Amino acid sequence: MIEKEKKLRIALAGNANVGKSVIFNQLTGLNQVVGNWPGKTVERAEGTLFFEGYRIHVIDLPGIYSLSTYSIEEIVSRDYIAIEKPDVIINVVDASTLERNLYFTIQLLELEAPLILDLNQVDFAAKKGIRIDAEKLSKALGVPVVPTVAISGVGINELLTTVVAVIEGKIGLNPLKVRYGKEIEGRLEKLEKIVKEKTPQICEIYPSRWVAVKLLENDPAVVGKIRSYEHGEEVVNAAGKFASEIEKIHGEPAHVVIASERYNLANRIAQEVTVIVSPPRLSLEEKLDAITSHKVFGYPILAAVLGLIFTVIFLGGNFLTELLEGFFDDFLIPIVENALATFLPQVVTDLISGGVITGIVAGVTIALPYIIPFYIFLALLEDTGYLPRAAFLMDNLMHKIGLHGKAFIPLMLGYGCNVPACIGCRIMETERERFLAGFVVVLIPCAARTVVILGLVGRFIGIHAALALYIFDLILVFVLGRIAFKVLPGEPVGLIMEMPPYKRPSIKNILVKTWNRTKDFIYIAFPIIIAGSVVIEALAI
Repeated sequence: MIEKEKKLRIALAGNANVGKSVIFNQLTGLNQVVGNWPGKTVERAEGTLFFEGYRIHVIDLPGIYSLSTYSIEEIVSRDYIAIEKPDVIINVVDASTLERNLYFTIQLLELEAPLILDLNQVDFAAKKGIRIDAEKLSKALGVPVVPTVAISGVGINELLTTVVAVIEGKIGLNPLKVRYGKEIEGRLEKLEKIVKEKTPQICEIYPSRWVAVKLLENDPAVVGKIRSYEHGEEVVNAAGKFASEIEKIHGEPAHVVIASERYNLANRIAQEVTVIVSPPRLSLEEKLDAITSHKVFGYPILAAVLGLIFTVIFLGGNFLTELLEGFFDDFLIPIVENALATFLPQVVTDLISGGVITGIVAGVTIALPYIIPFYIFLALLEDTGYLPRAAFLMDNLMHKIGLHGKAFIPLMLGYGCNVPACIGCRIMETERERFLAGFVVVLIPCAARTVVILGLVGRFIGIHAALALYIFDLILVFVLGRIAFKVLPGEPVGLIMEMPPYKRPSIKNILVKTWNRTKDFIYIAFPIIIAGSVVIEALAI
């Protein structure tokens, strides 16, 4: 019983690019597992930590902007918060764009989630001349507010202390009750009463007022669930009637009016708690953003960045490969073979040496010297904020094969290893785009194939033949991707993504991301390489 009371579940929720994943990495370190949400192709990151006698399980929910059901990410986040009911929701917000982030916070309050607000990136806000009064914000929202600088770990301990204090009742929660205009409130009260009377089952899952709001917004998931109950159609018809009345009064659909009032509330709270310390000036980060995202200068900069990365990777990879091969061939393998030969039959020794050991050596000497540096560079591009800009610049080219610029990210991953690259296709919005991106990704020459192309072909035939083969592979990617785009039913979607500000990268965060991606190769691809080597050696024997 005591052990059960000492376990906590925390969910991190917030918009994209607010530093949520950095908070997650700071909390969990390497004690994390990345998988899929059940039945969904959306990444599920979870980890554990121990703090003040508590074993805390942390879930990093997908970065979203609302609790609607327009995307799979929004559905899994909403269902986890409402149905799984974690002990605490840590809502991570960007202090430099507080008003925009508070729109999501208001929706969490409507869902009656036990909330703590993590006011992140206060250092970046200060650079922009913005200071947020955390105490005022806490009073306005009725929940604890903890300022943090996730990238350097500032405030993380205070955040955990606040979580424990809330759980133990040392800090009380008195969350803001979100109220709308009288035309909406009157109808909400009537609709909530109808929901309680006609469909009490749904009130066991979601708060009744929240259900009424979602019915007025014509939320497809909630409407569908209500309809599945015996008297559900009556409730849906009543909601439709009230929504029509609101539209007649305001001249806009009910969901637009409700969203507008949420934005007004977010604006009012942000205005009350924000102090402009100094007038905004064009910062170095903003100047850099203007240059690297420029429609003319952005492309040569992108080409230079990618060229530099691949040059360093291949030169460094070749050096490390030769170094490791010398170590294994001249030192380690002879020792292991001699040791095995002393107590095992020759056939078994050959199978282990030529199969298992050869497979391990192949993975260590060929793949890892190229994969690890690639993922370090990729994490660096992510942490600094350059990768989304690269995706933005590549949007036009990606549209040629029916994808948008965001697909450039898993394609980049593919140059390291196709395994995590396929997993990375989760970031695409629709099933069609995920399938198309996954199809194109497996055609990308990964580090191992690149070694064959540039190493073996370049050595025995010539570097020109190697480059020609590499270019042919890229042409094949484009042509087959274009064919798949034409064959698959459905329409391509446009690119809408937020550009995070340029930031100083965190070495810890880069190393954690590198390990999480490299372990996909180690756990998935390594056993296949070893098994293949064993089979080949067995056939040779």
